[in-house]
Amino acid sequence: MILADKIIENRKKNGWSQEELAEKLGVSRQSVSKWEGAQAIPDMKKILQMAELFGVTTDYLLKDEIESLPVTTPEYTDFTLDEEIPTKVSMEEANNFLAYNEKAASPISLGVMLCIMSSAPLLVLMGLARAEVLPLSEYTATMLGIIILLIMIACAVTIFIFFTSKGKTFDYLNEKNIDTDYGVSGMAKERRAKYEGTHTRLMVIGVVLCIVAAIPLFFTLITGYTTAKMGGSLVIYGVAVLLSMIGIGVKLLIKTSMIQNGYNKLLEEGDYTRLNKKASKWDGIYWAIAVAIYLAWSFITMDWQTTWIVWPIAGVVFAAYKEIIRMVIKSKR
Repeated sequence: MILADKIIENRKKNGWSQEELAEKLGVSRQSVSKWEGAQAIPDMKKILQMAELFGVTTDYLLKDEIESLPVTTPEYTDFTLDEEIPTKVSMEEANNFLAYNEKAASPISLGVMLCIMSSAPLLVLMGLARAEVLPLSEYTATMLGIIILLIMIACAVTIFIFFTSKGKTFDYLNEKNIDTDYGVSGMAKERRAKYEGTHTRLMVIGVVLCIVAAIPLFFTLITGYTTAKMGGSLVIYGVAVLLSMIGIGVKLLIKTSMIQNGYNKLLEEGDYTRLNKKASKWDGIYWAIAVAIYLAWSFITMDWQTTWIVWPIAGVVFAAYKEIIRMVIKSKR
């Protein structure tokens, strides 16, 4: 086993990201990345530091023929070894996972878009019926809009269930510590680097769409513009446009994030470091509660042009919730 692989293996065993290891060694993340990619070799001072941090000998790090981890008692350490034995990931399995992940990104992001945009047809139908543009009563238009909403959500749920079941084989990448075969890390880094330009472009477009989506709504709120021909206040149409634009923006963000996170899962970086995996166990419950609150509030009040505010609030609270969970886990280490 070469030095690059030994650095990767020991870093992952301790649940550190490249950034965390770089901070402990007093170097940049790019330096650690080059060491792990066998593009550069650390100097002797850094090798001595790593031997102390990892609790191994310098012979183990420097001699390729030494494959097994020697048992040593380090004089100093500020971490505890993870008790969980990492799950081995072969090159074939890594390629299968990336192929599935790239294929599933588009439909899953489409499902999220359908959920976000599901109330837009309801709002438009209510406004058009109120303006008597449609030959329907407001009650009939509302019921039709709710039926469309439920169909859109049902389609989204079907997509989620189908691809979740297909990807069940790879769930351990989200939950367990992993140890990749030789060459997997290099392959994942190379493919991530090639995708970086596309990822940045889609992120920018998605974020811009989410920001400018509020412009039509702000315009109607600030001007107070109303017209009987369009069914009274145009705010209701502003909300429909906002939801549609946010839906498209979020679809782009989720699609590119899923593809990017596929590489991070194999590298145990970003949101998939060993610490973050522990902090993600309750994420599903959190978002299930958010969905329940949104639907309950919407159907009880029928105030669909207001209840969308649940999602930005849930997003802000989620960021705080994740940070609190990480702090709690760190304090117990």
